[in-house]
Amino acid sequence: MAAVAKPKIDALSARLSALATPEGGTWASAARHAARARLEAMGLPGPRDEYWRFTRPASLNAPAPQPAAVFDDGGEAPVFGEVDRLKIVFVDGVFDAAASDPLEMAGIEIERLAEAAATDIHWARDLFGVLEARGQDPVERPFAALNTAFAADGVVIRVTGTAARPVNLIYRHGSETSDAILHHVVKLEEGADLTLLENGPAAARFNKVLEVDVADGAAFHHVRTQGRDHERQAATHIFARLGTKSTFKSFTLTVNGRLTRNETVVEMLGDDAVAHVAGAAMGDGAQDPFHHDDTVFVTHDAVNCESRQVFKKVLRNGAVGAFQGKILVKPGAQKTDGYQKSQSLLLDEDSTFLVKPELEIYADDVACSHGSTSGAIDEEALFYLRSRGVPEAIATDLLVLAFLADAIAEIEDEAIAADITGRLDGWLQRRRG
Repeated sequence: MAAVAKPKIDALSARLSALATPEGGTWASAARHAARARLEAMGLPGPRDEYWRFTRPASLNAPAPQPAAVFDDGGEAPVFGEVDRLKIVFVDGVFDAAASDPLEMAGIEIERLAEAAATDIHWARDLFGVLEARGQDPVERPFAALNTAFAADGVVIRVTGTAARPVNLIYRHGSETSDAILHHVVKLEEGADLTLLENGPAAARFNKVLEVDVADGAAFHHVRTQGRDHERQAATHIFARLGTKSTFKSFTLTVNGRLTRNETVVEMLGDDAVAHVAGAAMGDGAQDPFHHDDTVFVTHDAVNCESRQVFKKVLRNGAVGAFQGKILVKPGAQKTDGYQKSQSLLLDEDSTFLVKPELEIYADDVACSHGSTSGAIDEEALFYLRSRGVPEAIATDLLVLAFLADAIAEIEDEAIAADITGRLDGWLQRRRG
């Protein structure tokens, strides 16, 4: 193993000095010990690391977070507020029992990670830290290893049938110096079905891992919004493993935020599996810096699987967006259908879109492609709308919504997709004043 550069080790030592290993039973302690060993072997990321070339990790490496003011939403209705859902609330990374619903529902088992980890025998033993460890090869993901080693809480969810209603993880930000680390584990048994919703800024700095095991014939639908706090920072990770004829669909909406790094790692191990990963981001650097990074790695290791990566970013006033997407097709993964689309809409000349699409293919009967574009508002479309009496600001917002529509269309639930679109429209209207 190559020696780790001293600056990366020094950064790790400083970061670890502010953390304490949570207590747990035999299996949880073993997983945390193994994750810490992985972390110490790689160190924290540096600006010369290939997968951090677009995003500076210094503020995520720091022992303490930069203070982040709590955003005043002006009484805006909560995201997913109209959805009949089971609510699980965390405030600055701490479970809030009073604000949460009872952790019980037909077709599903839910426990806090803190309680599950205290036992010596639990089904989560076979998943906690396991998918994260698999996701470290061939690309190191230090903040995910740090999460497994030090996350004290989260939820573990086992789905045995069709969940009666969506589960909503709600993250509230209350302290300007909060530094939250949460780890969630979701296991869908054969033929099971779950919709998981996430929303809220969570903390001044947030590190989250979500491990999802989707068994044969099961379906996992995931929709999250990341909160509108201007100064928040986040490094999130999703690790998913898919069985035969299983479905995994994840959509993320990001508005505001000083720094956001969303990583998604998907392994398609069963034939005829489907994986769609999508995101829409709107960034305005006028009030605070905005940097948004989507990094996705999809591995096809079975026959006749389909993957889609669809990411759209709208950037203005010096905002920066980045997309790093890879499709790896292993030998024998014939009839693979893999596609990437990464596009940005730059509303001024000061914003930047950085892209690194990759295809690595070791099978010969495949259909894989990627497309990436970056451009300004379509002047002809803008002229068409203005010629029919639509004011320029409103016409611009209509074209922004049309640009984001492809990504929002990846949401399976039409009512949730309509709510996301309506919320974006409302935010754009308020921005116009």
